[in-house]
Amino acid sequence: MAAPQVPSNLQVYDSYVTDPQWQIKFTKIWCTALGVAIVVSLPTLIRSLRNGRSLKGFFGVSESFHRGGYAVVAGEDKPPPLRPKRDAAAVLHSIASVRHWTLPYVGLNVLQMVIVLAYLAVVLLCIIKDAPLISNPNRAGFLTLAQIPIVFLFATKNSILSLLLGPGNGYEKLNYIHRMSGRLMFLGACIHGSLWIRNHLEYGLPIIGPQKETSGVATFSVLGIIVLTTLRPVRRLFYQAFYFVHVLTFVAFFVTVRYHTLYSEPWIFPALAFFGADALLRFFRYRIKDAKLNAPDQLMTLVHVQDCSDGWLAGQHVQLRVFFSSRVFESHPFTILSAPPSNSCFNHSGMILAARVNGDWTHELNTYTRDKQGLSDSVSEKQSSDERSGVPIHVMIDGPYGGSSVDLGQYETVLLVAGGSGATFTLSLLDDIVYRCIKAGRPNGERTTRIEFVWCIKSYGHIAWFSQMLADIGNLAAGSSLEIHFSFFVTCLCDPEAVPFIPNCDIKLERPSVYMLLRETTGLSRPPSLESLEAEEEKPFVGQPHGGGGVAVCASGPESLVIEARNAVARLGVRNALKLGGVVVHVESFAL
Repeated sequence: MAAPQVPSNLQVYDSYVTDPQWQIKFTKIWCTALGVAIVVSLPTLIRSLRNGRSLKGFFGVSESFHRGGYAVVAGEDKPPPLRPKRDAAAVLHSIASVRHWTLPYVGLNVLQMVIVLAYLAVVLLCIIKDAPLISNPNRAGFLTLAQIPIVFLFATKNSILSLLLGPGNGYEKLNYIHRMSGRLMFLGACIHGSLWIRNHLEYGLPIIGPQKETSGVATFSVLGIIVLTTLRPVRRLFYQAFYFVHVLTFVAFFVTVRYHTLYSEPWIFPALAFFGADALLRFFRYRIKDAKLNAPDQLMTLVHVQDCSDGWLAGQHVQLRVFFSSRVFESHPFTILSAPPSNSCFNHSGMILAARVNGDWTHELNTYTRDKQGLSDSVSEKQSSDERSGVPIHVMIDGPYGGSSVDLGQYETVLLVAGGSGATFTLSLLDDIVYRCIKAGRPNGERTTRIEFVWCIKSYGHIAWFSQMLADIGNLAAGSSLEIHFSFFVTCLCDPEAVPFIPNCDIKLERPSVYMLLRETTGLSRPPSLESLEAEEEKPFVGQPHGGGGVAVCASGPESLVIEARNAVARLGVRNALKLGGVVVHVESFAL
């Protein structure tokens, strides 16, 4: 005869038995969601593994110690292959284009907001479901612990997820989940801590004194410091202080939470494993190299890192540490300005980085370079373009990271839009696709036939930063199977005489609309409401009617520009996207 069972409504709630089960349920949910994302990304991952993009640079930049640059040799300029019929991927991209809608100031597109809201709903459900929070708020504390692995999985630069989700899904694209999960950890801690304090006050129990209560208050305080110092104004204005505090406080959090509860151990060890794997792989990616600095003017510093031959993709960036002055402990991300020398349109060796003066570190680097060059304002054009001249320096690079999720060669039309120093990203992509289409003879069946390169700048003089590179590409494309047009939009009438010659380019004194640029580049008719307003204006370059081979849009620069680019693609609508053969977009935002 079976033992009698106590009715569930009369059983005493044992949080140390029930709540860990909810931790497991929560972990199963987010692991399942992550598995679905990986399965959806499998076609992209397999394709990138086949063409070698996925694992390139996995162990860092390749080193070459021979002197002299790679000479660009003449190749066979082949016409693009015949346009294939619309495939499932094009239809899928067209239907999914609406997910790129992005709210200003939020910085998240529709898909990202859905992920955030779903995550929030799951956390709250697991905290509230069948839990007597008022009398026993332990469930919120247990769910706070269960989120520790998520925080670290999406925080590390060398995450396994970046590899499994395919190129273009680096740490900077996944970091919003790290921030969200960290804040929901704090929310769980607030629920747990505030209700326990309420109960202690109600029953006259001490809040400070006993070991568990004291360590709990210390853990909550550390979490509060972490959250407050990660707010955007703090990150932007005091980034180095934010980073230093972030590292110290997460160590303090592990110590205090371990003293607070033994149930934290199973969740701390996975986080330490993620952090250790990241540190180990970064150790293999570090390179200490000789470099030379050039400062074309007071706003730009070019860094020529020597003896780097390969190991990165166009559009990727590295963390750069320059050993100068007292700033040797600071590292900053910079996009590599070109494709690897063996796959580049330019006759250069090594790696070129461009540091736009925007903050005290870049300002001090520019001042140091100009002082060493013996110039007060600027250097001559010959000096700025001569790679062998410059200020010798030692640098440390860590990377590469990031990159484009879009293979431009799979699309007939490409629109590259950059704002300010964001041109380093789009110029790198342009260098790569032009080399593949013209110099390499379209080895992988690249379909690209036309490229619109758009650069928004404050002054005419900024064009000179990369004018020689742009001119080389323009001359190379002249008379080839690839049609390239350059559009420079200047927002300030400064230095109008400092305009170098670049083939097939237009310069306008206005701020462009990315949506109008996209419609004009693809040959779509303008919206009727804009026809009459702009009928008298000079129309920018418009190619032949689009053949339906797909459109790729890549934008880089200020957050407002990349949000506008995302919204421009979404605004086209499914019908126009299907007509064009699918429209994809990749953005790089310069925001902390």
